[in-house]
Amino acid sequence: MTAPLLPRRRAAARWLRTPQPDAVAVQALQRSLNLPEALCALLVARGMAAEDAARRYLRPQFEQLHAAEALADLDVAVARLQRAITDGEKVLVHGDYDVDGMCSTTLMTRALRALGANVTPFIPDRMTDGYDLGPAGVRAALDAGARVVLTCDCGTSAVAAVTDLQGAGVDVIITDHHLPGGPLPPAHAVLNPRRVDDTSPDKDLAAVGVAFKLAMALTRAVGGNENVVLNMLDLVALATVADVAPLRGENRIFVRRGLPLIRESKSAGLRALVRAAGLDAKEITAGRVGFILAPRLNALGRIGRAIEGVQLLMSEREDEANQLARRCEELNRERQELDRRILDEALRGANAFDLDDTWGIVLHGAQWHPGVIGIVASRVVEQTGRPAVLIAVQDGIGKGSGRSIPAFDLHAALQACDDLLIRHGGHKAAAGLTIEAGRLDAFTERFNDVARERLTSDDLVPQLRVDLALPLEEATDDLEKLLRHLEPCGIGNPGPVFSARGVKIVGGPDRIGADGVKMRLATSRGPMDAVGWGVAHRVPELVAARGGSLEIAYKLDRNEFRGTSVLQVQVVDFRTE
Repeated sequence: MTAPLLPRRRAAARWLRTPQPDAVAVQALQRSLNLPEALCALLVARGMAAEDAARRYLRPQFEQLHAAEALADLDVAVARLQRAITDGEKVLVHGDYDVDGMCSTTLMTRALRALGANVTPFIPDRMTDGYDLGPAGVRAALDAGARVVLTCDCGTSAVAAVTDLQGAGVDVIITDHHLPGGPLPPAHAVLNPRRVDDTSPDKDLAAVGVAFKLAMALTRAVGGNENVVLNMLDLVALATVADVAPLRGENRIFVRRGLPLIRESKSAGLRALVRAAGLDAKEITAGRVGFILAPRLNALGRIGRAIEGVQLLMSEREDEANQLARRCEELNRERQELDRRILDEALRGANAFDLDDTWGIVLHGAQWHPGVIGIVASRVVEQTGRPAVLIAVQDGIGKGSGRSIPAFDLHAALQACDDLLIRHGGHKAAAGLTIEAGRLDAFTERFNDVARERLTSDDLVPQLRVDLALPLEEATDDLEKLLRHLEPCGIGNPGPVFSARGVKIVGGPDRIGADGVKMRLATSRGPMDAVGWGVAHRVPELVAARGGSLEIAYKLDRNEFRGTSVLQVQVVDFRTE
């Protein structure tokens, strides 16, 4: 049975309308770029009134990347890996068990092997080995006879493991992007744009972006074939989107360049994953990566073995790739079932809280799978408007995963609870932790206290940014095609949201899917198809509005079905007039 949503607790979104851009600046940009007024208004509103800035944004070029040498310790890492290649030393590439970790591990393993290195990839088992570079990684390195351990998407907080390895004569090179929770480990080199003494301009890189820069710098240093690394921009795009890294700056360049490579990837495994997901005949967008491809690959790390993801991405044989891609499909279906069960229990637990007093939610269960609670935590945040931590408890130890709202720094909040936790790490928006079961009540209380101290009641109200007022008559096929130049859209570069007043419903509304609605809206060009996701519980409001009019917040979208592509409105929110 699916848990009830929490509509009685979901406050109406507060529309934040972007200030009207300067008309003179919009007209000037129109003249120089010869683009529609609406698109130029969006560019000016997003701070790109200058022609050069607008062109760089609309056509991001690889040459706009910052020099890799700006990363602290890059030269030290390159020199050590060069020596490992020359001397034939074993290198263990140690990754994390999410998509970013899998792709980073694959990229570095391939790049090193192309330069003649002796490389073994390794990813710990989520269930038995735990997170980060730890005892399992130390054992794997020593058992393999490695002289160098290169981490991917982990290691920044692994002080004990790095100390053990360095003490055993194994040099550790860390490539990561997680926020340091304290002093850096005593590694041979630490490549992380978030370390306090790093001077590289872009702090938003996913771990795969750091790995890419190291791979390119190393390849150039030894005179290798740079195309080997450039051909892995598909992995960089996949991991950057999957890790919900902000799609601005260098990430925007990586994803813009890498997305078109995914469908025709050099990797037989990635091609098989695309086919198994039913995307082989469709454009690969950031949205399809985030909602279709990434969850399938992530399923391996959540409820299977993440190293199989590396095996899939490195596969050169179609039969092996197809078999592993099918396993991704099977595990993803299993993961979805786990999601539904845990979400049911979690929302029932959330219903027991008085949300007037509870601004930070902690929920735990003895039968919860630690591999999927992060996904469920996101759903709890969506339903309650509050930061949430879900914890799976087994044998007296809880493994937790948290998600947050824009106004709340989850990493800093866990730091304020540090004395109650065995360990923790992550980002402002997402983090993980380990805790003794006996401290759960104290952590629940402390986390809520921190949330109440650092949030205001306004922070708990969902916000909807509206970029521009645009009547439906101006929402044309030509404009939608031009808006694709804003892609890739996501965190840090949100897709444009328009508003239109005086909108009349001339067909529907009809329910579709679990919580969707479809209808037809009147325009001077004739009826226009519209869909709204997550608004089925508001159908009575839409029915009541059929004799009047609405103000809608919407995106422009395309409905692709059986070879046809039709422009449609995606209604994000609405108000009766």
